[in-house]
Amino acid sequence: MLKLFKNFKTKEYFAMLLCVAFVVLEVWLDLKIPDYMSKITMLVQTPGSAMKDILINGGKMLLCAGGSLLGAVVVGYFAAYISASFSKITREKLFKKVEDFSLDEMKKFKASSLITRTTNDITNVEMFLAIGLQMIIKAPITAVWAILKILNKGKWWSLATGIGVVVLLIIIGILLILVFPKFKKVQKLIDDINELTNEQLKGIRVIRAFNAESYSERKFNRGNTNLTKLQMFNQKTMGILNPGIYLVMHGVSLSIYIIGAYLINSANMLDKLTIFSNMVVFSAYAMQVISSFLMLAFIFIFYPRAGVSATRINEVLEVKPSIKDGKIDTHNDIKGVVEFKNVSFKYPDSEEYILENVSFKIDKGKTIAFIGSTGSGKSTLINLVPRFYDATKGEILIDGINVKDYSLKTLHEKIGYVPQKAIIFNDTIENNINYGDSGKKITKENILNAAKIAEADEFISKMEKGYKSHIASGGTNVSGGQKQRISIARALAKTPEILIFDDSFSALDYKTDYKLRKGLKEKMQGITTMIVAQRIGTIKDADLIVVLDNGKCVGKGTHKELLKKCKVYKEIAYSQLSKEELENA
Repeated sequence: MLKLFKNFKTKEYFAMLLCVAFVVLEVWLDLKIPDYMSKITMLVQTPGSAMKDILINGGKMLLCAGGSLLGAVVVGYFAAYISASFSKITREKLFKKVEDFSLDEMKKFKASSLITRTTNDITNVEMFLAIGLQMIIKAPITAVWAILKILNKGKWWSLATGIGVVVLLIIIGILLILVFPKFKKVQKLIDDINELTNEQLKGIRVIRAFNAESYSERKFNRGNTNLTKLQMFNQKTMGILNPGIYLVMHGVSLSIYIIGAYLINSANMLDKLTIFSNMVVFSAYAMQVISSFLMLAFIFIFYPRAGVSATRINEVLEVKPSIKDGKIDTHNDIKGVVEFKNVSFKYPDSEEYILENVSFKIDKGKTIAFIGSTGSGKSTLINLVPRFYDATKGEILIDGINVKDYSLKTLHEKIGYVPQKAIIFNDTIENNINYGDSGKKITKENILNAAKIAEADEFISKMEKGYKSHIASGGTNVSGGQKQRISIARALAKTPEILIFDDSFSALDYKTDYKLRKGLKEKMQGITTMIVAQRIGTIKDADLIVVLDNGKCVGKGTHKELLKKCKVYKEIAYSQLSKEELENA
């Protein structure tokens, strides 16, 4: 957990120092109260004592109590500030870390688990700091100071107090052994609940279409029941702690008075008053010792869960991203030239190559298309260009420079990317199109032109608020084709050097597909276009078509050249279009 504090700034450390200072003041004032209580006891028992002296000592007791209360308020304020700052800093650092993850790192953590770590786990640590920070500092100071105060006050009283502390530690130790491993399972089950909830919400249409509501409820209830049972076990087990603590606390207090009564009874008249006064003071200090261990017990209640959460947070923060940022942050005079040189790729945990020895070059303003059967490596190849993954072997050059040498910001400024699955954010249509930092200002004119080329302007204009219309997260209030067109408009609006379409026309009808490609060719001249597609009609006009089969390049050329010399391309073509259509294409 201490690793997480290295992100603190000077003001947080200063707040911690103030917190420690006020805790010391608070403990000192608390431990002064029994001294004044002892003086009052002596004054009450001594004949001829003046009421003024009793009231003065009583007033000092009240001042100490008031000062202690004020100190506790200040400590609480600083503890709340430190815990809230920790939560803010850690959540921000965790979010930024996940943003730097490549697709490979994302596979190591489920989205549901990352959400839990960013919310629930950080909250657990924050709660521990808010409550524990006060007690962690106060408990040992109080215990040591109180023990020093009662040294040589009575060996039998000290023995009774020592036995009480040992019993308390045994109770805490047993409970920790039983509960600590369970807290790890609790956080894992919370991950599972998040995953189940996310799955049910995303798949609500399929669930309803197949009358699977009961099945979904049973599946969720199993996970919910497992989590509830485990939490009930933890709470019931930890529930033993409170009565155990108070039993020890009152048992020690009773033991001190029983021992004190025995000592007073066997002492002479001159010593009885001294023993009684010592017993009152010792009892007060002994309660301070037990209270300090009581505070430690509360820390032990919160620590297991907070410790597990801190470990889970560190697991994410300690991951070293495999995609290293390059140093080149300037643009070349050469624009939009993409070249693959003997590129091979395999996933880090795989032995087989997804792509093998792929080479091609496409010049500025040209269109290159990739086609092949499912699993042939088309999308993987496209994902290597913006460095969602890095090539295992070979080089990928953009404008004559290896993509690994570019800073990621500069590289992504060059590229307009349209994913296979359209991603729509919870915002207006205008903000969905004018999204991110493209290195230059995107004007309203850019947005309008991009929407027109993407064939999105027609349906956007019909909406009540036009481009200010709100789109729900995931685009649930628009059709699949409309989502895809908004996603395409987003890439076009930034007027990039390179456009990448990862099977981005699949939800479009043939007419819209044709009009969109025509618009791209006429109005986006000078931009290099890379297209992954399944339809022959989408790619037949490309300047270069690369045919992939099982990760290998089995053909390169134009549509007509490939029909003559590439068997795989010919099979795909004849499976979609008739001989006459192909000949007239």
